[in-house]
Amino acid sequence: MTRRIILVPFDHLSFDHGAMREADPAVDIIVVVESARMTTGRPWHPQRLFFMVSAARHFAAEARERGFETHYIQAPTTLDGLREVRAMVGELPIVCAEPSSFRQLAALSAYGVEFVPNDFFLTSRGDFALWAKTQKSFVMENFYRAQRIRLNILIEDGKPAGGRWNFDADNRLPPPRNYVWPGHSSAERDEIDAEVQAQFGIDANPTWSTTRTGALRQLATFIDTHLAGFGPYEDAVARDEWAMHHSLLSPYLNVGLLHPREVVSAALDAYRRGAAPIQSVEAFVRQVIGWREYINGMYWFLGDDYRHLNELGAGRPLLPAFTDSSATEMNCVSSTVADIEQRAWVHHIPRLMILSNLALISGTSPQEFLDWMREQFVDAADWVMVPNVIGMATHADGGVLMTKPYAGGGAYLNRMTEYCGSCRFDPKKRVGDDACPMTTLYWDFLDRHRDRFARNHRMFQQLAGLRKLSDLDEVRARAAEVLDGLSAGTI
Repeated sequence: MTRRIILVPFDHLSFDHGAMREADPAVDIIVVVESARMTTGRPWHPQRLFFMVSAARHFAAEARERGFETHYIQAPTTLDGLREVRAMVGELPIVCAEPSSFRQLAALSAYGVEFVPNDFFLTSRGDFALWAKTQKSFVMENFYRAQRIRLNILIEDGKPAGGRWNFDADNRLPPPRNYVWPGHSSAERDEIDAEVQAQFGIDANPTWSTTRTGALRQLATFIDTHLAGFGPYEDAVARDEWAMHHSLLSPYLNVGLLHPREVVSAALDAYRRGAAPIQSVEAFVRQVIGWREYINGMYWFLGDDYRHLNELGAGRPLLPAFTDSSATEMNCVSSTVADIEQRAWVHHIPRLMILSNLALISGTSPQEFLDWMREQFVDAADWVMVPNVIGMATHADGGVLMTKPYAGGGAYLNRMTEYCGSCRFDPKKRVGDDACPMTTLYWDFLDRHRDRFARNHRMFQQLAGLRKLSDLDEVRARAAEVLDGLSAGTI
């Protein structure tokens, strides 16, 4: 057998998938490159940086324990690291699973790296493209139902389990009162973790484990403690409970420490045992085989130029509130950013209906918001953030991904979160010094783009509401004050 170099990127940390699937210690040399471009090329959140680096170093250590000749290289770039290894072991062929970003794919392709299929997802890029090319519009629900049938998941006698494809209507409860939220597992730190913390001067939050063992522990905790209650409150935001019943599995899935197949299998097993109701199991399965696979597929299908779209012409610089939790009086935004500062994570509703909603209705640059999201979240990756931010969050693609913008005012936040009661702003008011900025900016956003949205039948009800406003001039004036205050970090 010919000797070869197997390059393992930081998001391919698995011995059972990718290029490691058929690796042989007798002939294969494992290379992990910690590039300066990766660690210092952006102002990464310290918790994200710690998680990524420590997880990669743990993988390299395990590869050595399994008998592989392993080189963990610190170099200016990945290609510099590969050249350094070749200088030591010779001009051997280099193999890698298909990279997870356009940039890495281009760089490694130009260097002559051979690729094996990326099987860290349940849907190949080619198979997703076959589906997408047959669609008039890219509706995730249609993809999800096709996935259920293709993978034979929650299908009974050819029909969806429970008689419905999804249980969204049952899963929109506000935060419960006097509810005792069960905890999540904490990481067990070791010498490698300590080394990374010391190198980068990071005090690692105990939330995120950096090993496969820790990832499996978090999966078990979710299945045993949280899955049953996940569905009803998945769209709610509790003020004093940052994780609620969410799984906390996305970082591990996105670096390869867990695989979607094993995660879904564990949830389905709980359903078959009667340990979790269909409403919660279906909601969780949809996030994994539906949304996650859909976003990855659309990233590759839409192409690398998609990230530059800005169909609404939004050009406001990134608001100080995103980078400093003390730079706003808005309780929902300040609390959410404070959680990010602590753990580099909040669940999907704060991301969408608080952070992204503020970026959308304030006219914040989609590209600046994309950069910030990409840098701050522990589970961030290019394939994750580009479609989510450009398509779903900021509607910068003009409706390619989502048929209407996800814009909302204070009424939604007042119903689904616990932030409004202790906030100085009133979610019911759109004008006045105590008017909720989300409410003011929501109506101003509709007003600014009314001509564009008039062509969208899904925006009819919102625009009808706009036309009924008798104080629109006051709303515009208050919106200008709010935008100035947000840009100055004083509102």
